[in-house]
Amino acid sequence: MTSISGQDRGPLIAASILLGIGLGGFVDGIVFHQIFQLHNMLSAKYPVTSLLNAEVNMFWDGVFHAMTWLTTLLGLVMLWRALGRKEVPHCTRTFAGSMVLGWGAFNLVEGLIDHQLLGIHHVVENGNHLLWDLTFIACSVLLIAIGWALIRSNERGNVRVSPGGMRRARSM
Repeated sequence: MTSISGQDRGPLIAASILLGIGLGGFVDGIVFHQIFQLHNMLSAKYPVTSLLNAEVNMFWDGVFHAMTWLTTLLGLVMLWRALGRKEVPHCTRTFAGSMVLGWGAFNLVEGLIDHQLLGIHHVVENGNHLLWDLTFIACSVLLIAIGWALIRSNERGNVRVSPGGMRRARSM
């Protein structure tokens, strides 16, 4: 899956998946935790009903954001290195698909582990959270499928030579 006409998409895919994981984490933290305030990292265990519980959740949300920042930074470093290699094509569909796949993978792991297995928080903290959690997981699987389809759609016969002579995969 990583080769197009002798070129190696593996480094581009790996870097883009990490970027997708990091950016997916930021979307989750910013949108669900901060803007809509639907949950925090430990809100199922420590409901935000007291100042102490709010401080505990804020700390663990900060740790979560630090990890997503480090993941995004690592993805950027890997992307920079990948794009400097001649055998790595510059494929828009592969790049976008891998990021979408990474975002979906982040959501799937987060939904299965944090929401279901550990139960440390749910998409919406209310008495009927299962439907929200299952919808979140279903959307995660959909993101993974879309990302996979984009990566696969750029797999065969899409290589062209750029004006500088560098071989690049045609993008969307």
